[in-house]
Amino acid sequence: MKKTASAIWQGGLKDGKGRISTESGALKENPYGFNTRFEGTPGTNPEELIGAAHAGCFSMALSMMLGEAGLTAERIDTIAEVTLDKQADGFAITAVHLTLKAKVPGANEAQFLQIANKAKAGCPVSKVLNADISLDASLVG
Repeated sequence: MKKTASAIWQGGLKDGKGRISTESGALKENPYGFNTRFEGTPGTNPEELIGAAHAGCFSMALSMMLGEAGLTAERIDTIAEVTLDKQADGFAITAVHLTLKAKVPGANEAQFLQIANKAKAGCPVSKVLNADISLDASLVG
């Protein structure tokens, strides 16, 4: 399977503007720029998109692994907080912190945590990131 996304950029770093699109059309010429990435202006940015991809991938991996254990989640809520740090040679994504709250009837805490950590390590997006990936996972009633 191969999926594509594209970006168009026009102008300099601080005064330029870009548009991001995906093959599926879920994103279609969504604007981004220096101001949306570094200055808090509303709009998207690459780190936010990586966070969305990671949260989605992890949630699906967790669902699959719960199913392999005979469990079905009623709800999986995942937040991915992506850290972009300045380094000597530029910027790098250094960390992603996943916060998971899930309602999984029949799961006990130890089993749930073991499966969640396995999903964190096994998710394809986790595997591609050269970052410290941490997880806070909890079962909710």
